[in-house]
Amino acid sequence: MTRRKEALTGQLGDADLRLLRIYRTVVECGGFSAAEVALNISRAAISMAMSDLETRLGVRLCQRGRSGFALTDEGAEVFEATLQLLAATEGFRTRVNSLHAWLKGELNIGITDNLVTMPQMHITDALSALKERGPDVRINIRMIPPHDIELAVLDGRLHTGVVPAIKTLPGLDYLSLYEETSQLYCAGGHPLFDAEAVTDEQLASSDAVTPAYAQSPEIKARHEPLKATASATDREGIAFLILTGRFIGYLPTHFAERWVRDGRLRALNPGSCRYVTRYSAITRKGAPPNRVLESYLEALGQLVGG
Repeated sequence: MTRRKEALTGQLGDADLRLLRIYRTVVECGGFSAAEVALNISRAAISMAMSDLETRLGVRLCQRGRSGFALTDEGAEVFEATLQLLAATEGFRTRVNSLHAWLKGELNIGITDNLVTMPQMHITDALSALKERGPDVRINIRMIPPHDIELAVLDGRLHTGVVPAIKTLPGLDYLSLYEETSQLYCAGGHPLFDAEAVTDEQLASSDAVTPAYAQSPEIKARHEPLKATASATDREGIAFLILTGRFIGYLPTHFAERWVRDGRLRALNPGSCRYVTRYSAITRKGAPPNRVLESYLEALGQLVGG
């Protein structure tokens, strides 16, 4: 007996919104397996939810199986419509919540990796102030690359984000937050770890790990003299390779401090082999009024100004 497909008619209920939120996460994660952690439900439950949604919509949303996960043409259109619907739903909720004294709703924020060890705890303290003002506010943090944060803020999937100030996009507003110093390091076991003096020639001949993500021209110039024989998509990956004792590479000083303190890392030519990265909080220009976001930004602005 074949399963009858129904067009999406009548009212859109909470169950439909739940299925669409699961679908959004599956697409953003690139498949069922990767979405298990983000959703905290089993792969079988995700598969059942996707089947229910396909039946509800009357279209095949994605291909799944041994060949991997891929959206159908209809699935891609449904995904775009889902982003618009969920953003509009959240916008409606935040506007209604503005009628109440207590803050309610969500704050969806994207953050570049390894900023939690920054000495200035602006983000942490601003989130704490937000929860104090609105105990019922739900905070959702996504640790993703800067480019993905910018896109998600522009299309409304994220309310705000924290990114390195490499370039400015016309659709975003920027609030300057941090200046982060990075230093060139090697680990115990590396030939340069116990050297009394390190020459430019020694640095240029040493295997180095370089970042596989966007950098400013100034930072790129710091990496150009190095002998790049490895790369990493984030700073934690760079740390993994430096700690092997086989590579040199740049790390933020606040991130490397724990290993320097334990005698596992050594800064190489700290007076010259260093650079500064500036970080900003971003929001979308012309975004609908959102008291949760406004309260967070107000607390963040006071911390930065103070």
